Amino acid sequence: MPPFPTATTASATSHLALLLVLSSSSIFFLYKSLRLRRERSSAPARAPTATPTLLYASATGTSKALASRLSARLTAEAGVPVRATDAAAFEPDDLPSVPLLLLVLPTHDAGAPPPAAAFLARWLEESAADFRAGALLLSGLRFAIFGVGSRAYGETFNAAAKSFSRWLRALGAVEVVPLGEGDVDGGDIEVVFEEWSGRVLRVVKGEEVSDAVNGESDGLDVLEGEESDDDDDEDVVDGEVDMEDLAGKAPGRKQNGKVENGLRNGEENGARDMVTPIIRTSLEKQGYKIIGSHSGVKICRWTKSQLRGRGGCYKHSFYGIESHRCMEATPSLACANKCVFCWRHHTNPVGKSWKWKMDDPLEIVNAAIDQHTKMVKQMKGVPGVKPEKLEEGLSPRHCALSLVGEPIMYPEINTLVDELHRRHISTFLVTNAQFPEKIKTLKPITQLYVSVDAATKESLKAVDRPLFSDFWERFLDSLKSLHEKDQRTVYRLTLVKGWNAEEIDAYAKLLNLGQPDFIEIKGVTYCGSSATSKLTMENVPWHSDVKEFSEVLASKSGDVYEVACEHAHSCCVLLAKVDKFKINGKWHTWIDYDRFHELVTSGKPFKSQDYMAMTPSWAVYGAEEGGFDPDQSRFKKERRHGAAALKR
Repeated sequence: MPPFPTATTASATSHLALLLVLSSSSIFFLYKSLRLRRERSSAPARAPTATPTLLYASATGTSKALASRLSARLTAEAGVPVRATDAAAFEPDDLPSVPLLLLVLPTHDAGAPPPAAAFLARWLEESAADFRAGALLLSGLRFAIFGVGSRAYGETFNAAAKSFSRWLRALGAVEVVPLGEGDVDGGDIEVVFEEWSGRVLRVVKGEEVSDAVNGESDGLDVLEGEESDDDDDEDVVDGEVDMEDLAGKAPGRKQNGKVENGLRNGEENGARDMVTPIIRTSLEKQGYKIIGSHSGVKICRWTKSQLRGRGGCYKHSFYGIESHRCMEATPSLACANKCVFCWRHHTNPVGKSWKWKMDDPLEIVNAAIDQHTKMVKQMKGVPGVKPEKLEEGLSPRHCALSLVGEPIMYPEINTLVDELHRRHISTFLVTNAQFPEKIKTLKPITQLYVSVDAATKESLKAVDRPLFSDFWERFLDSLKSLHEKDQRTVYRLTLVKGWNAEEIDAYAKLLNLGQPDFIEIKGVTYCGSSATSKLTMENVPWHSDVKEFSEVLASKSGDVYEVACEHAHSCCVLLAKVDKFKINGKWHTWIDYDRFHELVTSGKPFKSQDYMAMTPSWAVYGAEEGGFDPDQSRFKKERRHGAAALKR
């Protein structure tokens, strides 16, 4: 008679039966889980200073900067050398052997993880959904995640970080610090990150031990039974650790459970600075001069070009501005879109309404002119700069309110425009077609642009990536509001091959909504590789492509518009209304700026035809100059490519 089966033989029998129905890959997962459980049960207790693995996946540089700051803090205060590593370089199969995982992670398009973390995300998601992996695969892993996002995106706010937390917990990992949720546009990311990293520091030092977090925490509340951390914060306040680094200077620390002065960094009467230290650092690296808490100015390459007598921008060819006397500025660095072709690589804030501190418009204008003239003065001594042009450049006569962001969001935009006009500075304002009511209440300006980045709802969502759920209705209403303006109005089209350049019939249908005076059609400018943009040089049209598109669009307008001007260097073409601006066969797209200021000063109603001027022959479409002013000197850089470059 066979012996009575023991618990051990019964267990072995059941395991054998299970193995008979599992595939080879299933056997691997089961073996791996059982082996890890056995190894961990016999392993000695982990020292509190076990070296963590710190990963980041950065889209605009913010997450990398925060991870670097955390690395420095853990190394200095915990004595544990921690290196911040790009998630793209991390092998997910190594996760089971990681004692503590720290992850700083932004959210990309539609709540997805950024490209650098895409492979890791796919590995975790697939493993969490695979019954063969089960809840034992990462049962020895502890982790903490800090999400970098914007509440302006609603339900997708820090969605990627939340997904990572959910997948890791599904695989048995223990979340030792609640998910940190930083809001780059809300202005609180510095405070939230400091609190979160302080908790991480205590975990690494073995001073704080917590049970698994259930994933439903909505902030960084103190865990049950946790002692006061006043002493810890006091040490930091005393300056033992310098936290001013890549991500900007840390804000005031908490003391006795309160933020110093009762306000967070940059807050005033409950309103925060639009430009956080991280955003300021990023924009200043790109050459911006930040004005106050929400404005900026930057010298344009065409300003430098015309100071040297080497040609002006397309606005010089189309409208007669003096590029060396043009100031590029904005009273609002924030925007309601995240366009794929944004040349600022999405380093500016986003928002759907004004929620920040507001600076005085007079102070903004004064500071903008001051900063602009300082940058012009720095051109003194640069080879080729003409003294007379430099002298003129110190007195700006044009302001392009199109630097970055959405200028029309600024609540005092009308007062700011009035102040510019009072100084005889013309105004060219660009709006991104998401604030129709602001367009209606805008005072007369020299020229008002609306960006028409796509012609269908689907493509507009893909190209502009707007914050508003009713973005299409706002877009159409903005075009209709443009029609109500008496001064010069413009549709601004940026052609992106493969995204919107094929929608010419849909564009033609939009012409009747706004009935603009002009239509600018420009090829997208490639600004280099970026994790926030999928564009490549293949998306950039040739000037011949832009010309062809412009000619077809003009023909589809029913002779309402004709191609009037071009600027080949900028890959840009201008369509103009025939009945308004073509007089006796001659185009009048230029502006009589002195006359415009007279009309504004009079306070009486006036129309776009009241301050137009004749377009010079060299700027007219088809001229051999291609829109290049013959009074300027053409300068072409010698470019070496391929074999020639290698021989150099």
